[in-house]
Amino acid sequence: MGGIIVRPRSRILHGHDWVYSSEILKTFGSPEDGSVVSIKDGRDQLLGVGIYNSKSQIVVRRFSRRRQDLDEDFFRRRIAQALEYRIKAGCRTDLLRLVWSESDGLPGVIVDRYGNILVLQTLTKAMDLHRELIAQVLVDLTGAACVIERNDAAVRAAEGLELRSGVLTGQVPDQPVEVETSGIKFLVDPLGGHKTGLYLDQMESYDIVAPLARGRRVLDCFSNQGGFALACARQGAASVAAVESGADSVARLRENATRNGLEIEVKHADVFDVLNRGGEYDLIILDPPSFTKTRAKVNEALRGYRDLHARAARLLSKGGLLVSFSCSHHVAAHEFEEAISEGLQDARRNMRLLRRIGQPLDHPVILGIPETEYLKGLVLEAMPGR
Repeated sequence: MGGIIVRPRSRILHGHDWVYSSEILKTFGSPEDGSVVSIKDGRDQLLGVGIYNSKSQIVVRRFSRRRQDLDEDFFRRRIAQALEYRIKAGCRTDLLRLVWSESDGLPGVIVDRYGNILVLQTLTKAMDLHRELIAQVLVDLTGAACVIERNDAAVRAAEGLELRSGVLTGQVPDQPVEVETSGIKFLVDPLGGHKTGLYLDQMESYDIVAPLARGRRVLDCFSNQGGFALACARQGAASVAAVESGADSVARLRENATRNGLEIEVKHADVFDVLNRGGEYDLIILDPPSFTKTRAKVNEALRGYRDLHARAARLLSKGGLLVSFSCSHHVAAHEFEEAISEGLQDARRNMRLLRRIGQPLDHPVILGIPETEYLKGLVLEAMPGR
């Protein structure tokens, strides 16, 4: 087995599982991309084993602190552990994230479940080489009828991997799959829809935010398929306007509103343009896509968050509520909150924090690996007379 020797003060010496190219002191044994390598410190002590890819900035990702091969027994054990954790945590078993990368000891592997359909992403070279084995183990352990690969995520380019999607095993249904969450029925297209079909990480958030909408005028920004908008309408909002710029998402949003018999004003427009038009709302929801995919553009993202919240805050009624999310792991929670605070200052609004919202239990966070925690949410209330 080839391997690497890490430099002093490398993050893997402090609990992280990643080794960047700048943290490698020496490579030995001529490891191939996608292979398993040993990780050692400068005193030749074994720190574990990881998957290797010279084309990635993250050259090695540790998956075990002892010697371990990527064989069927390994994948069967790790996936079984992921299933057991979610059952014990009380997660839904029919609609959830089944495997969450490093959080389940499978770096780069993401598995989402929609009933009898599993959607697999293999975002690292080593895991991609084993995707068919992973699919077979998933079927064996879950009884799923179909495993789809959605390896069309742009992040694969950073690993030197091609983009593709298709069926790994089983038969895809002829029609989109209907799922239900928060009393709302959604049509999901696991093979062609956005991401893997639905934002599973926000399902708990719908239940938190929707009761706040009763009797209020709601503006749901970056609505996608209408998760927050539909949940708010179902909970008795006085009115709901949903803003979405993507044509496909707008069509699906309207479909979902009709399917659930809910009245939603759908605005096919840019959110910033809608916010500039003015108006007054009692509850504004901001759930934008990631403002940055790299740490180098964090400052640009923070300016975007500041501007977005300034515009939204100006449209809030007295005592109105602002619910906001960031899904970028590059933006730390304190940076996100500071950007919001600056935006509120620009809008001359004082707001109190009612609660913070994080990831659901099927998207577990590992201490020492901050990248596993990406979803950050706040519920804020405008202070009357301030």
